[in-house]
Amino acid sequence: MTPSKTATAAQAAMWNQRYCAEEYAYGEAPNAYFEAQLKKLKPGKILLPAEGEGRNAVFAAKSGWTVSAFDISTEGQKKAARLAREQGVTMDYRVGGLDTLRYQEEEFDAVALIYAHFSPELKSEYHGAFRKYLKKGGTVILELFGKNHLKYNRVDPEVGGPKDIDMLCSADEIGTYYSGFEVAELEEKVIRLSEGPCHNGIGSVVRFTGRK
Repeated sequence: MTPSKTATAAQAAMWNQRYCAEEYAYGEAPNAYFEAQLKKLKPGKILLPAEGEGRNAVFAAKSGWTVSAFDISTEGQKKAARLAREQGVTMDYRVGGLDTLRYQEEEFDAVALIYAHFSPELKSEYHGAFRKYLKKGGTVILELFGKNHLKYNRVDPEVGGPKDIDMLCSADEIGTYYSGFEVAELEEKVIRLSEGPCHNGIGSVVRFTGRK
């Protein structure tokens, strides 16, 4: 089930507004969990969905990976291109939804989902596609806000994250999407975030690293 054009346009407008500022909304440094897990892997070809302003894609490219990324935000792509130029790396960054981007089955050695949250009707479809895009032996790295995050967001909105519980994920839900994977880590835990102006404070996240 694909989102309506109206819903997609509204979401793109929201993210374009967030990313049009000079400052990077989530900082220029990579997500700490992504950085730690990527360092354990031999560089190959990686896909980063909902990559926003490019902080993780640029880090992967600097680490020797061939990077593909996408987002629905044109402003995010612009910021990512700027960051890549400043860091002296290149990547394939496309604008669009997964239904319009033609990645191939078993194309990637890794897929990394860092705060890539999707509507309830798309979650299963998208995660199913991501596992298909992975080569046998490929790795998924994931850090998302968990189902328990809403109470932390209510106390401190600066921690960020979706306010719709159906867009959040539980560890059990992620385990179902990636059933059959060799699990290195799967847990929901409380952490302190410090990622630019839009991810600051205590929050509850799901972390998953698994091998196909």
